[in-house]
Amino acid sequence: MISHQQRLRDVKVSVTAQRLEVMKSIAKNPHSTADDILKNVVKSMGSISKQAVYDVIHLLTEKQLVRRIQPSGFPALYEDRVGDNHHHLICRSCLKTHDVDCAIGKAPCLRAINEHGFKIDEAEVVYWGYCPDCQ
Repeated sequence: MISHQQRLRDVKVSVTAQRLEVMKSIAKNPHSTADDILKNVVKSMGSISKQAVYDVIHLLTEKQLVRRIQPSGFPALYEDRVGDNHHHLICRSCLKTHDVDCAIGKAPCLRAINEHGFKIDEAEVVYWGYCPDCQ
C-alpha cells in the first residue's frame, strides 16, 4: 500500500502535517463529511482552522486523491477509494454509506443508450434505501 506521503509526492503536492492528518482521517472514516473530517483533525492535531481543512479537502479532491460524493439533499461525503468506478448504497435516514462494487462488466458498469459522442469513462450510481437500524 502506498503511503499518504508518497501519494502526495506522486501528484506533485508538498507533504504537510495538515494534509497528512486530513488523509488519515478520510482513510480511517470513509464517507465522512467535511465537518466530520474537521473534528477528527482537530482531535489529532489540536488547533487548525476550518478553512485550512476545507482547503486541503478541496486540493485532495482536485488532485484525485480523494473522491467527493454528493448525495442529493445531503452534505458531500469524502473517501479515498478512487479510480475503480465503484458505487454507493446510502441510507435515506441516517446517511450510512457503503461501497458497492460493479455487479458486471468493465468500468463503466453502465452504458448510455446514446453517448452523444462522449467517451464515457465512469458511471456514478447511488442506491438509496433504509439500513437495518433505520427500517
